[in-house]
Amino acid sequence: MIGLLQRVSQASVVVDGEVTGEIGRGLLVFVCAERGDGEREAEQLLAKLLGYRVFPDDAGRMNRSLRDLGPVDAGLLLVPQFTLAADTRTGTRPSFTPAATPELGRRLFDAFVAKAKAAHAQVETGIFGADMKVHLVNDGPVTFWLRMAPQESGRPHEAAQ
Repeated sequence: MIGLLQRVSQASVVVDGEVTGEIGRGLLVFVCAERGDGEREAEQLLAKLLGYRVFPDDAGRMNRSLRDLGPVDAGLLLVPQFTLAADTRTGTRPSFTPAATPELGRRLFDAFVAKAKAAHAQVETGIFGADMKVHLVNDGPVTFWLRMAPQESGRPHEAAQ
């Protein structure tokens, strides 16, 4: 699974003119399931992003995570975005072959959201498959691409960029 994590001072998602999710300070995370992903990769990605230290401490260093700040001080806005899995290595049109099927993507996104809500009290979302307008104020800017690769040869792999 892939998560494009952005530290924001505010962010919202609008679908058909209605706000479906909105946070103040916190993390906006675009979430994508790839072929071969399962709940294990979803759980690993969630654990990583909840503990990822992207918020400043008293000295101004990125030493605090969403978990450290808690739901009162930081929200989590999760937005499904299958285009993160695009293969752009050749040609001028992306291939979405690496992305999970819509059915698997929806199932994993819904499971991801349910687990996120159990772990963090302030969780908002976009709508899977909808034409969403995402508004954000990137704080920093601070943006990280996290990827939990599907299990191969019985060993979990992780690549963070």
